[in-house]
Amino acid sequence: MGFFTDTSVCIGCKACEVACKEWNSVPEDGLELTGMSFDNTVGLSASTWRHVAFIEQIGRPGDATTPPGDSAPGDSAPGDSRWLMSSDVCKHCTEAACLDVCPTGALFRTEFGTVVVQDDVCNGCGYCVSACPFGVIARRETDGGAHKCTLCYDRLTDGQMPACAKACPTQSIQFGPLDELRERANARISELHDQGEDEARLYLEDPADGIGGGGAFFLLLDDPEVYGLPPDPVVTTRDLPRMWRHVATAGAAMAAGALLATLRWKGTSR
Repeated sequence: MGFFTDTSVCIGCKACEVACKEWNSVPEDGLELTGMSFDNTVGLSASTWRHVAFIEQIGRPGDATTPPGDSAPGDSAPGDSRWLMSSDVCKHCTEAACLDVCPTGALFRTEFGTVVVQDDVCNGCGYCVSACPFGVIARRETDGGAHKCTLCYDRLTDGQMPACAKACPTQSIQFGPLDELRERANARISELHDQGEDEARLYLEDPADGIGGGGAFFLLLDDPEVYGLPPDPVVTTRDLPRMWRHVATAGAAMAAGALLATLRWKGTSR
């Protein structure tokens, strides 16, 4: 199970942010003027599990040689402007580095394929914070523990959809089986391309990508970097098995060298 977030229909209402905080009792934040347009929460954090980004594109470049009457619906003229809005969340990676590095088992994979932090098991070491390729997980100052989206695990076990998806008035946030969501997303991409939105693309929907596919994936109208997302994320612990093999080989070589030196020393001391 997972999320498909269609940013093309996000209106920036922040209903998802509010619903997430209310249901999960997440502390308030983002109440101060930041100068970041209407984006008062700025990014995901231990106290912001859903973040609605407001990206203001002013004076986008266009084709000045295209006569106004010949432009397609998705074409942008010189000086064209638009808002891009996107509700970001934990990606619930199929190959999750946070799971790999957690020393206490505080992070676990649920029966729905999502990744959850158990607050009462987390020791606040912060290994998961540095392991996440998206910078999603953070520690809260009040308790020192790591916190992030649980995809409303308690609601799922009761047969309910996550609070953010339930609250979204435009169905920008869609919840369901990932295979069905991918089919729906590809159909939506085809629809947008037919309408002239040539830059529309899917992000993290491919199981063959650097994180094994996201349990939360997105339809974007511009490059991932525009939304503050890494263009080609890779699970940070992917090379761990190879690294440990090298460590084991090096350790064995050192032990053999030490044994040989000891034998030589004993031979010369007689």
